[in-house]
Amino acid sequence: MARRATSGDGGRRPTTIRDVAAHAGVSVATVSRILSGTYPSAPATRGKVMKAVRELDYVANANARGLAGASSRSVAIVVNSVVSPHYAHVAQGVQTQAALEGKLCIVGTTGGDPERELATVQLMRQEHAECVILVGNVVNDDAYRARMADYARALSAAGSQLVLCGRPALGPDVPALVIEYDNIGGAHAVTSHLLSAGHRRILFLGRHDGYTTPEARIAGYRNALSDFGVPHDPALELHGRMERAEGYRMIRGRLADGPPDFSAIFAGNDLLAAGARQALREHGLRIPDDISMVGFDDLPTAADIDLTTVHVPHEELGRTAVRLALRHGQDRSALTEQHVLLGTHIVVRDSVRPIRPH
Repeated sequence: MARRATSGDGGRRPTTIRDVAAHAGVSVATVSRILSGTYPSAPATRGKVMKAVRELDYVANANARGLAGASSRSVAIVVNSVVSPHYAHVAQGVQTQAALEGKLCIVGTTGGDPERELATVQLMRQEHAECVILVGNVVNDDAYRARMADYARALSAAGSQLVLCGRPALGPDVPALVIEYDNIGGAHAVTSHLLSAGHRRILFLGRHDGYTTPEARIAGYRNALSDFGVPHDPALELHGRMERAEGYRMIRGRLADGPPDFSAIFAGNDLLAAGARQALREHGLRIPDDISMVGFDDLPTAADIDLTTVHVPHEELGRTAVRLALRHGQDRSALTEQHVLLGTHIVVRDSVRPIRPH
């Protein structure tokens, strides 16, 4: 059981970096480097330090940096990567709205590492950001929910606000805002577009069990098949990450087994679609003459390859997150909705052809 540091008169004093180092059994320098992201530590060492940070509820001492009593002038966004177009567009929305609100936008990246995410949130909390916006696909398990609940409560206690952007809600007792877009509805609509064109063998690219975004999109795909009375065939769902190279790999592997046993492809995002398109072309297959294809996200890549896809309001997602978080901070009674769902819609281009009658 963790013990909080006490002052000489028995009262609590703020936890220091020395307390964290002692609790974790490492040096102060090691703790400092891990929290700043500059230490290539072994996973076991980093895990011990982050466990101590959580148990002691450590926040680096801002007084030493002359920040005590300073009013908050920043909002923070934490993403897996700034290279991914999806995250970049959401971050642009956050930056745009932050500028309109007279706030500085701080961006942190995690590389998809939950421990690095925790360290980044702690740093944003140290900087007294008015809100910390977490963006991106996650494994929605008990450990994730417990970690997010801890983030939310710690930020709330410090006068800040956690915003889950494109992530699932945690429940009514957790002080977090949730801004999502309709993955299931968008996937249902674009699958229905293919089904309405007569396609019945639709290959789904990007199944990734346990991850929130692909699970929602495959749920919409399956719902549409059911609504059209088309039997679900698990063999038509290919597992892979949402990366261009994965789309290429999946289609290349599928075609190596023989002629295509599908007439259409639903790529889980536009990057997958771009990779799949390359593999099809190398195999002598044309879109949409031989194989129809749709994607998801409506990134610039989709327009470049004339892809029918689902438009996601990336920048509006970021702007809405900032607006609601700052309004919530100014007047908690003004916010009546903790969970906002933004709509999606199909953008029809020239990548789908009706099935030719035999």
